[in-house]
Amino acid sequence: MEQLLSMGFPSELAAEALAATGGKSILKATEWILSRRPSTTATDPLPNNPSPSQPKLDRFFAKPTPTPTTTTAATDPLPNNFSPPHPKLDRFFAKPTPTATTTTAATSSAPALKRAKICEPHVPLSERMRPRTLHEVVGQDHLLSPTSVLGSAVDTNRLPSIILWGPPGTGKTSIAKAIVGSVVSSYRLVCLSAITCGVKDVREVVEEARRVKMKNNKMTVLFVDEVHRFNKSQQDSFLPVIEDGSIVFIGATTENPSFHLITPLLSRCRVLTLNTLKPPHVQILLRRAVEDVDRGVGKSVGVRVEVKDGVIEYLSSNCDGDARVALNALEISATRAAARVSIKHLKSSEEEQETNWVSSEENVVSSVVAIVTLEDAREAFQCKHLAYDRAGEEHYNLISALHKSMRGSDANAAVYWLARMLEGGEQPLYIARRLIRFASEDVGLADPLALNQAVSCYQACHFLGMPECNVILAQCVAYLALAPKSIAVYRAIEAAQKVIRESVGQNEGVPLHLRNAPTKLMKEVGYGKGYIYTPDNPSATQTFLPPSLQGYKFLDWPTSNTINK
Repeated sequence: MEQLLSMGFPSELAAEALAATGGKSILKATEWILSRRPSTTATDPLPNNPSPSQPKLDRFFAKPTPTPTTTTAATDPLPNNFSPPHPKLDRFFAKPTPTATTTTAATSSAPALKRAKICEPHVPLSERMRPRTLHEVVGQDHLLSPTSVLGSAVDTNRLPSIILWGPPGTGKTSIAKAIVGSVVSSYRLVCLSAITCGVKDVREVVEEARRVKMKNNKMTVLFVDEVHRFNKSQQDSFLPVIEDGSIVFIGATTENPSFHLITPLLSRCRVLTLNTLKPPHVQILLRRAVEDVDRGVGKSVGVRVEVKDGVIEYLSSNCDGDARVALNALEISATRAAARVSIKHLKSSEEEQETNWVSSEENVVSSVVAIVTLEDAREAFQCKHLAYDRAGEEHYNLISALHKSMRGSDANAAVYWLARMLEGGEQPLYIARRLIRFASEDVGLADPLALNQAVSCYQACHFLGMPECNVILAQCVAYLALAPKSIAVYRAIEAAQKVIRESVGQNEGVPLHLRNAPTKLMKEVGYGKGYIYTPDNPSATQTFLPPSLQGYKFLDWPTSNTINK
């Protein structure tokens, strides 16, 4: 009862609502009150449309469907087509659909104006803030300088076919669109995604490109995002149209083109590598998003946004070089800050808003400032973003760093790269398998117990799983990094395999004295003849290699002199 009274409902109406709904749910009681049919008397405190004096409640209830009307009675406090004069709250629910009415033009046009204004803010901030020209691109100066491939191509108005390769959020799509924006008079841009399209879509684009080229003498730039997801036959479809100049091809990929793109396609395109963005680069983009009035973060929340000291630095340091992650986190932070704005700012000049809803909305919004704090940024991130893909480029980069750190006996670096992989979500058994290989390849005979450590580590990881097995992996990594190293066995097997592969003619058979002779016939033809049983004659000498390899040394160990002849 007290909660309903605090909402402004009369005590009689609140008691009736609680009795009708069983008195167990305040929400159901409130819905019962708000769903009542409008009364014909002026004393009814709650007509069909709830009073705008309860803006905190409006966001929880759907707006009533407007019905056609021909009059607006003086006693009706809220006509059906009226929108609550609270622009900050209106973003959380849809506007009622306008219907035929005889009200004045000024009243009926306000919702239409509002709908036109809120279309753009629903586009993500990272999409709205894309660079429009190459001069707005940051962090890729090695590709965009006047003497670079792209800079020269834009200056001469002649674009080549290229592959943009780089981590997510470094500007591949932005550069492709900015290139065409810089030479807009001669080129048109068509964007496809390898995730959602196929060869049929490519053919349609090519046919349209040829028609446009013949009619308007304008070339078509076909931008294909995530091009590595096309299979070999799909990538083959680009070859003839790039070759004959029907289109200018720009592909974007986060995966190594050497592994995921066919050689003929790479032969026709120039591969350009994008660098991971540094924190200063990301800070430029974030400040641009805060200061831009037309496209910036203020457009997302409908109020002016300010950020406190340390917010931009925090976002840029924890996005791992991904500008999209940083901009999305800024947008979430601003949304959280805007929701914290006091409702009293939204109640100001309520009578003026009712008489001139559109203009008063601008006055209220301009007076509200959402201040983004460091706590907002931390809440938006939840945890530090790590650029890691268990099947992608970063996967192989990190395992290589771990292997080389252990080989260099740097236990600190090895534990660090191990932690990077685990935090990125790598499977612990994959790491354990790599440690087994390392124990034999790089430690080998210098510490034969290293292999036991690695195998035991694999079994323990299999038993426990993450997160408990992290310390077991760390122990094994530290042991292998600090262990003495020997690649004698690794070089020995490599040298032996090389001799076998490069030997001229047929490989020699096993010498007769080394062959087993389990039958009489085999003994008669010489199998096992002349073999000396070493335990009975430890000082006896005999050869074990084929005649052509006598004296060849594969294993460089104290019992051997050298690997070479």
